[in-house]
Amino acid sequence: MSRGSPALTAARKEEIVEACARLYETMSFKEITIKEIGAATSFTRTSIYNYFETKEEIFLALLQREYEQWVEAMDAVMAERAAMTRDELAQTLARTLADRPRLLRLLSMNLYDMEANSRPERLAEFKAAYGASLNAVSRMVEKYVPEMDGDARQQFLYAFFPFIYGIYPYTSVTEKQKTAMEQAKIPYVYQSAYDLTYTCLKKLLNVKEA
Repeated sequence: MSRGSPALTAARKEEIVEACARLYETMSFKEITIKEIGAATSFTRTSIYNYFETKEEIFLALLQREYEQWVEAMDAVMAERAAMTRDELAQTLARTLADRPRLLRLLSMNLYDMEANSRPERLAEFKAAYGASLNAVSRMVEKYVPEMDGDARQQFLYAFFPFIYGIYPYTSVTEKQKTAMEQAKIPYVYQSAYDLTYTCLKKLLNVKEA
């Protein structure tokens, strides 16, 4: 590991993760290499290995950061809003996810391989951020739908979080995929990430139609 101060280590890690994030805006996971990530930082490529052993660890750290920012957004909502209806909660949760396309894209990747190629301590840090997001959603539901008991909230989480992994593939279809679906005679109706998530949340929260 790096011999620098904790502050320097944290800054270097953040620079690496941010370099990966910028590359991910225009490149795929497969296209991005440690070499390219290193070239986008202010230090040598080999220095990256003082902080991350694999590309998967870097992407897992990026996903961890996205989870942490999502939690911050939910905490901000709970600090500002004392109450809201089930429909308003569905709208709000849908918006917090729709505002994070990078999070949704990362979640559509094969996390099993990313986790398998990451050291236990890196995986534990990531799992803590994931757990915090579960807790934040649970606290939102508990605050704004207090009549929903613990078992019902648990069922909500077990339905909602697996759904999140499929938002990006269903709302970000490429022209190649559209052509293939047309040839396979599969109708495709575009939905935004917000619309798809809001529809799901209304059902999970039993929002009554006006």
